[in-house]
Amino acid sequence: MKPLSRIGLLVMVGGIVGLFALRSLFATDPAVIGVQAAAVALMVWARATFGRRSFHATADPTEGGLVTTGPYAFVRHPIYTAVCLFATAGAAAHLSFATAALAVMVFLGAVARMIPEERLVVARYPEYAAYAARTSRMVPHVF
Repeated sequence: MKPLSRIGLLVMVGGIVGLFALRSLFATDPAVIGVQAAAVALMVWARATFGRRSFHATADPTEGGLVTTGPYAFVRHPIYTAVCLFATAGAAAHLSFATAALAVMVFLGAVARMIPEERLVVARYPEYAAYAARTSRMVPHVF
């Protein structure tokens, strides 16, 4: 599962770098800047809630128990959600086939990371199954 997680990270980074290279990562429209600001706020809230746990290039459950508060009370992967929201908003502000494809890359990379992470977390924290049953991965009541 760790290779899938590593590939997912590379795909996400590739999509973000591609959007940046096309000058399509950052929006100029005030409404879209607001969406991107909300994505940044979600990421900061999630990191603050998650605590001082380190970032891992591959799926690796951390010590300290299952986090189900803050944004984790609504979605299981708020950091990936924030990254996807930021990238999609930037791509939509500069819509083309290339920017749409790069935004899809970011999303698919995030999903490729979520799957092994969830499998490892459920093995380490049995209560994760109940948590997963009541929360969505990224969009409440949708996905």
